[in-house]
Amino acid sequence: MNILVTGAAGFIGHHLCRRLLELGYRVTGIDSFNTYYDPSLKEARTAQLQSSSNFHLIRQDITDADAFTALCRKQRFQVIIHLAAQAGVRYSLKNPKAYIDANINGFFSVLEACRICPVEHLIYASSSSVYGNSTKVPFSESDRTDEPVSLYAATKKSNEVLAHTYAELYQIPATGLRFFTVYGPWGRPDMAYYSFTRAILAGEPIQVFNHGKLSRDFTCIDDIISGIIPLIPRAPKGHTLYNIGNNKPVELLYFIETLEHLLQKKAKLEMLPMQTGDVLSTYADISALQRAVGYEPKTSIEAGLKKFIEWYVSYAGR
Repeated sequence: MNILVTGAAGFIGHHLCRRLLELGYRVTGIDSFNTYYDPSLKEARTAQLQSSSNFHLIRQDITDADAFTALCRKQRFQVIIHLAAQAGVRYSLKNPKAYIDANINGFFSVLEACRICPVEHLIYASSSSVYGNSTKVPFSESDRTDEPVSLYAATKKSNEVLAHTYAELYQIPATGLRFFTVYGPWGRPDMAYYSFTRAILAGEPIQVFNHGKLSRDFTCIDDIISGIIPLIPRAPKGHTLYNIGNNKPVELLYFIETLEHLLQKKAKLEMLPMQTGDVLSTYADISALQRAVGYEPKTSIEAGLKKFIEWYVSYAGR
Protein backbone atom coordinates (compact mmCIF):
# COMPACT_ATOMS: atom_id res chain seq x y z
CA MET A 1 0.00 0.00 0.00
CA ASN A 2 1.21 3.48 -0.93
CA ILE A 3 0.57 5.95 1.90
CA LEU A 4 1.04 9.71 2.10
CA VAL A 5 1.66 11.25 5.54
CA THR A 6 1.46 15.03 5.79
CA GLY A 7 3.44 16.61 8.60
CA ALA A 8 5.91 13.73 8.40
CA ALA A 9 8.65 15.72 10.15
CA GLY A 10 6.35 16.45 13.07
CA PHE A 11 6.09 14.57 16.34
CA ILE A 12 3.21 12.21 15.56
CA GLY A 13 4.07 12.08 11.86
CA HIS A 14 7.61 10.89 12.57
CA HIS A 15 6.47 8.07 14.85
CA LEU A 16 3.72 7.02 12.46
CA CYS A 17 6.03 6.94 9.44
CA ARG A 18 8.57 4.89 11.35
CA ARG A 19 5.94 2.31 12.33
CA LEU A 20 4.49 2.16 8.81
CA LEU A 21 7.95 1.49 7.39
CA GLU A 22 8.52 -1.27 9.95
CA LEU A 23 5.28 -2.86 8.73
CA GLY A 24 6.43 -2.77 5.10
CA TYR A 25 4.35 0.10 3.71
CA ARG A 26 5.64 2.49 1.07
CA VAL A 27 5.50 5.92 2.65
CA THR A 28 5.75 9.39 1.16
CA GLY A 29 6.16 12.10 3.76
CA ILE A 30 5.49 15.76 3.08
CA ASP A 31 6.44 18.66 5.36
CA SER A 32 7.19 22.37 5.04
CA PHE A 33 9.75 22.36 7.90
CA ASN A 34 8.41 25.68 9.20
CA THR A 35 10.08 27.53 12.04
CA TYR A 36 7.32 27.37 14.68
CA TYR A 37 9.96 25.48 16.66
CA ASP A 38 13.58 24.59 15.90
CA PRO A 39 13.65 22.87 12.47
CA SER A 40 16.77 20.94 13.52
CA LEU A 41 14.52 18.65 15.55
CA LYS A 42 12.42 18.00 12.45
CA GLU A 43 15.56 17.32 10.44
CA ALA A 44 16.73 14.82 13.07
CA ARG A 45 13.38 13.03 12.96
CA THR A 46 13.34 12.66 9.19
CA ALA A 47 16.99 11.59 9.11
CA GLN A 48 15.87 8.42 10.87
CA LEU A 49 13.19 7.78 8.26
CA GLN A 50 15.38 8.35 5.24
CA SER A 51 17.47 5.29 6.01
CA SER A 52 14.58 3.25 4.58
CA SER A 53 14.33 2.76 0.82
CA ASN A 54 10.53 2.72 1.21
CA PHE A 55 10.45 6.33 2.43
CA HIS A 56 10.36 9.38 0.18
CA LEU A 57 10.46 12.89 1.65
CA ILE A 58 8.97 15.93 -0.08
CA ARG A 59 9.67 19.41 1.25
CA GLN A 60 6.54 21.25 0.29
CA ASP A 61 3.81 23.39 1.84
CA ILE A 62 0.42 21.71 1.57
CA THR A 63 -1.30 25.10 1.28
CA ASP A 64 -0.12 25.10 -2.35
CA ALA A 65 -3.24 23.27 -3.52
CA ASP A 66 -2.17 22.89 -7.14
CA ALA A 67 1.19 21.37 -6.22
CA PHE A 68 -0.40 19.05 -3.68
CA THR A 69 -3.01 17.81 -6.16
CA ALA A 70 -0.30 17.30 -8.77
CA LEU A 71 1.62 15.14 -6.30
CA CYS A 72 -1.46 13.03 -5.56
CA ARG A 73 -2.30 12.71 -9.25
CA LYS A 74 1.21 11.47 -9.98
CA GLN A 75 1.61 9.10 -7.01
CA ARG A 76 -1.98 7.79 -6.73
CA PHE A 77 -1.89 7.24 -2.99
CA GLN A 78 -4.35 4.71 -1.60
CA VAL A 79 -4.36 6.30 1.85
CA ILE A 80 -3.64 9.84 3.03
CA ILE A 81 -2.97 10.44 6.73
CA HIS A 82 -3.17 14.18 7.27
CA LEU A 83 -1.27 15.34 10.36
CA ALA A 84 0.20 18.63 9.12
CA ALA A 85 -1.16 21.60 11.07
CA GLN A 86 -0.24 24.70 12.98
CA ALA A 87 -0.30 23.44 16.54
CA GLY A 88 -0.51 25.16 19.91
CA VAL A 89 -3.26 27.03 21.73
CA ARG A 90 -1.12 29.89 23.08
CA TYR A 91 0.46 30.72 19.72
CA SER A 92 -2.99 31.04 18.16
CA LEU A 93 -3.54 34.10 20.36
CA LYS A 94 -0.49 35.78 18.82
CA ASN A 95 -0.61 34.65 15.20
CA PRO A 96 -4.14 33.66 14.17
CA LYS A 97 -3.38 33.88 10.44
CA ALA A 98 -0.97 30.94 10.72
CA TYR A 99 -3.89 28.76 11.83
CA ILE A 100 -6.20 29.85 9.02
CA ASP A 101 -3.43 29.25 6.47
CA ALA A 102 -2.25 25.86 7.72
CA ASN A 103 -5.33 24.35 9.34
CA ILE A 104 -8.11 25.64 7.08
CA ASN A 105 -6.46 26.28 3.71
CA GLY A 106 -4.08 23.35 4.17
CA PHE A 107 -6.91 20.94 4.92
CA PHE A 108 -8.85 22.31 1.94
CA SER A 109 -5.87 21.34 -0.26
CA VAL A 110 -6.03 17.79 1.10
CA LEU A 111 -9.80 17.47 0.61
CA GLU A 112 -9.63 18.82 -2.92
CA ALA A 113 -6.84 16.38 -3.79
CA CYS A 114 -8.98 13.53 -2.43
CA ARG A 115 -11.88 14.72 -4.58
CA ILE A 116 -9.80 14.91 -7.75
CA CYS A 117 -7.64 11.85 -7.03
CA PRO A 118 -9.90 9.50 -5.00
CA VAL A 119 -8.32 7.60 -2.12
CA GLU A 120 -9.44 4.49 -0.27
CA HIS A 121 -9.22 6.25 3.08
CA LEU A 122 -8.46 9.73 4.41
CA ILE A 123 -7.43 9.81 8.07
CA TYR A 124 -6.91 13.25 9.58
CA ALA A 125 -5.94 14.79 12.91
CA SER A 126 -8.52 16.63 14.95
CA SER A 127 -8.10 17.47 18.63
CA SER A 128 -9.63 17.10 22.07
CA SER A 129 -9.68 20.91 22.11
CA VAL A 130 -12.95 20.81 20.13
CA TYR A 131 -14.76 19.90 23.37
CA GLY A 132 -13.97 23.32 24.86
CA ASN A 133 -14.73 23.65 28.55
CA SER A 134 -17.32 20.89 28.62
CA THR A 135 -18.20 19.79 32.14
CA LYS A 136 -19.59 16.45 30.96
CA VAL A 137 -16.90 13.80 31.37
CA PRO A 138 -15.60 11.69 29.87
CA PHE A 139 -15.83 13.46 26.51
CA SER A 140 -17.78 11.45 23.95
CA GLU A 141 -17.86 11.82 20.18
CA SER A 142 -21.60 12.52 20.42
CA ASP A 143 -21.10 15.54 22.71
CA ARG A 144 -21.65 19.11 21.51
CA THR A 145 -18.49 20.69 20.12
CA ASP A 146 -19.77 24.05 18.90
CA GLU A 147 -18.25 26.26 21.60
CA PRO A 148 -14.45 26.24 21.09
CA VAL A 149 -12.45 28.45 23.44
CA SER A 150 -9.40 28.96 21.18
CA LEU A 151 -8.81 29.67 17.51
CA TYR A 152 -6.82 26.44 17.29
CA ALA A 153 -9.87 24.51 18.50
CA ALA A 154 -12.10 26.40 16.07
CA THR A 155 -9.92 25.37 13.12
CA LYS A 156 -10.00 21.73 14.20
CA LYS A 157 -13.78 21.82 14.52
CA SER A 158 -13.89 23.39 11.06
CA ASN A 159 -11.82 20.49 9.73
CA GLU A 160 -14.40 18.04 11.04
CA VAL A 161 -17.26 19.93 9.40
CA LEU A 162 -15.42 20.21 6.08
CA ALA A 163 -14.47 16.52 6.14
CA HIS A 164 -18.08 15.53 6.80
CA THR A 165 -19.31 17.66 3.89
CA TYR A 166 -16.71 16.36 1.44
CA ALA A 167 -17.40 12.79 2.51
CA GLU A 168 -21.11 13.27 1.83
CA LEU A 169 -20.74 15.15 -1.46
CA TYR A 170 -17.83 13.25 -3.01
CA GLN A 171 -17.93 9.85 -1.29
CA ILE A 172 -14.55 10.29 0.41
CA PRO A 173 -14.15 7.74 3.24
CA ALA A 174 -12.81 9.94 6.03
CA THR A 175 -11.86 9.29 9.66
CA GLY A 176 -11.11 12.11 12.08
CA LEU A 177 -9.06 11.44 15.21
CA ARG A 178 -9.46 13.63 18.27
CA PHE A 179 -6.02 13.39 19.87
CA PHE A 180 -5.73 13.88 23.64
CA THR A 181 -2.47 15.55 24.82
CA VAL A 182 0.08 13.35 23.08
CA TYR A 183 3.54 13.11 24.64
CA GLY A 184 6.71 11.04 24.34
CA PRO A 185 10.19 10.86 22.76
CA TRP A 186 10.84 13.25 19.85
CA GLY A 187 8.00 15.47 21.14
CA ARG A 188 7.27 19.13 20.48
CA PRO A 189 9.33 21.65 22.50
CA ASP A 190 6.28 23.86 23.09
CA MET A 191 4.42 21.13 24.97
CA ALA A 192 4.35 21.29 28.77
CA TYR A 193 6.19 18.03 29.45
CA TYR A 194 9.05 19.11 27.18
CA SER A 195 9.36 22.71 28.38
CA PHE A 196 8.94 21.65 32.04
CA THR A 197 11.75 19.10 31.71
CA ARG A 198 14.08 21.62 30.11
CA ALA A 199 13.30 24.25 32.77
CA ILE A 200 13.63 21.89 35.74
CA LEU A 201 17.02 20.65 34.57
CA ALA A 202 18.14 24.24 33.96
CA GLY A 203 16.93 25.37 37.38
CA GLU A 204 14.42 27.77 35.82
CA PRO A 205 10.83 28.30 37.01
CA ILE A 206 7.91 26.69 35.24
CA GLN A 207 4.59 28.43 34.71
CA VAL A 208 1.69 26.59 36.35
CA PHE A 209 -1.63 27.98 35.17
CA ASN A 210 -4.84 28.06 37.21
CA HIS A 211 -2.57 27.39 40.20
CA GLY A 212 -2.23 23.76 39.09
CA LYS A 213 -5.95 23.03 39.14
CA LEU A 214 -5.91 21.43 35.68
CA SER A 215 -5.98 17.87 34.44
CA ARG A 216 -5.14 16.29 31.10
CA ASP A 217 -5.70 12.92 29.51
CA PHE A 218 -2.00 12.50 28.67
CA THR A 219 -1.55 9.86 25.97
CA CYS A 220 1.82 8.28 25.16
CA ILE A 221 2.80 8.37 21.49
CA ASP A 222 3.16 4.55 21.46
CA ASP A 223 -0.51 4.20 22.32
CA ILE A 224 -1.51 6.79 19.71
CA ILE A 225 0.28 4.88 16.95
CA SER A 226 -1.24 1.58 18.10
CA GLY A 227 -4.63 3.20 17.61
CA ILE A 228 -3.98 4.65 14.16
CA ILE A 229 -2.43 1.62 12.44
CA PRO A 230 -5.44 -0.75 12.61
CA LEU A 231 -7.73 2.00 11.31
CA ILE A 232 -5.90 2.24 7.98
CA PRO A 233 -7.75 -0.65 6.24
CA ARG A 234 -11.04 0.15 8.01
CA ALA A 235 -12.41 2.91 5.81
CA PRO A 236 -15.88 4.05 6.89
CA LYS A 237 -18.82 4.60 4.60
CA GLY A 238 -18.72 8.37 4.78
CA HIS A 239 -17.25 10.26 7.71
CA THR A 240 -16.58 9.11 11.26
CA LEU A 241 -14.84 10.46 14.37
CA TYR A 242 -12.93 8.77 17.17
CA ASN A 243 -11.43 9.95 20.42
CA ILE A 244 -7.91 8.61 20.82
CA GLY A 245 -6.69 9.14 24.37
CA ASN A 246 -5.60 7.35 27.52
CA ASN A 247 -8.96 7.46 29.34
CA LYS A 248 -7.08 8.34 32.56
CA PRO A 249 -6.80 12.08 33.30
CA VAL A 250 -3.78 13.16 35.35
CA GLU A 251 -3.76 16.18 37.66
CA LEU A 252 -1.17 18.76 36.60
CA LEU A 253 0.51 18.88 40.01
CA TYR A 254 0.91 15.08 40.05
CA PHE A 255 2.32 15.30 36.54
CA ILE A 256 4.93 17.78 37.80
CA GLU A 257 5.69 15.60 40.83
CA THR A 258 6.31 12.65 38.50
CA LEU A 259 8.75 14.72 36.47
CA GLU A 260 10.53 15.81 39.66
CA HIS A 261 10.85 12.19 40.79
CA LEU A 262 12.21 11.00 37.45
CA LEU A 263 14.60 13.93 37.09
CA GLN A 264 15.56 13.77 40.79
CA LYS A 265 15.23 17.53 40.99
CA LYS A 266 12.59 19.86 42.43
CA ALA A 267 10.74 22.26 40.15
CA LYS A 268 10.46 25.98 40.83
CA LEU A 269 6.76 26.73 40.44
CA GLU A 270 5.40 30.05 39.23
CA MET A 271 1.70 29.87 40.06
CA LEU A 272 -0.47 31.84 37.62
CA PRO A 273 -4.18 32.35 36.92
CA MET A 274 -6.00 30.53 34.11
CA GLN A 275 -4.75 31.56 30.69
CA THR A 276 -7.02 32.63 27.86
CA GLY A 277 -8.00 29.80 25.51
CA ASP A 278 -7.10 27.01 27.94
CA VAL A 279 -9.48 24.36 29.29
CA LEU A 280 -9.79 22.96 32.80
CA SER A 281 -9.65 19.27 31.92
CA THR A 282 -9.68 16.69 29.16
CA TYR A 283 -10.92 13.13 29.52
CA ALA A 284 -11.47 10.77 26.59
CA ASP A 285 -14.27 8.25 26.26
CA ILE A 286 -12.46 5.73 24.05
CA SER A 287 -15.22 3.11 23.86
CA ALA A 288 -15.93 3.78 20.16
CA LEU A 289 -12.32 3.15 19.16
CA GLN A 290 -12.21 0.11 21.43
CA ARG A 291 -15.22 -1.36 19.63
CA ALA A 292 -13.78 -0.53 16.21
CA VAL A 293 -10.23 -1.86 16.52
CA GLY A 294 -9.77 -3.12 20.09
CA TYR A 295 -7.84 -0.01 21.07
CA GLU A 296 -6.32 -0.32 24.54
CA PRO A 297 -3.76 2.24 25.78
CA LYS A 298 -1.15 0.53 27.92
CA THR A 299 1.37 3.21 28.96
CA SER A 300 1.13 4.77 32.41
CA ILE A 301 2.15 8.41 32.87
CA GLU A 302 5.14 7.26 34.93
CA ALA A 303 6.37 4.85 32.22
CA GLY A 304 5.66 7.29 29.40
CA LEU A 305 7.49 10.19 31.01
CA LYS A 306 10.42 7.91 31.79
CA LYS A 307 10.70 7.09 28.07
CA PHE A 308 10.55 10.77 27.19
CA ILE A 309 13.20 11.81 29.71
CA GLU A 310 15.59 9.06 28.59
CA TRP A 311 15.25 10.34 25.03
CA TYR A 312 15.49 13.99 26.07
CA VAL A 313 18.71 13.51 28.03
CA SER A 314 20.20 11.63 25.10
CA TYR A 315 19.07 14.18 22.48
CA ALA A 316 19.95 17.28 24.50
CA GLY A 317 23.30 15.75 25.37
CA ARG A 318 24.29 15.75 21.74
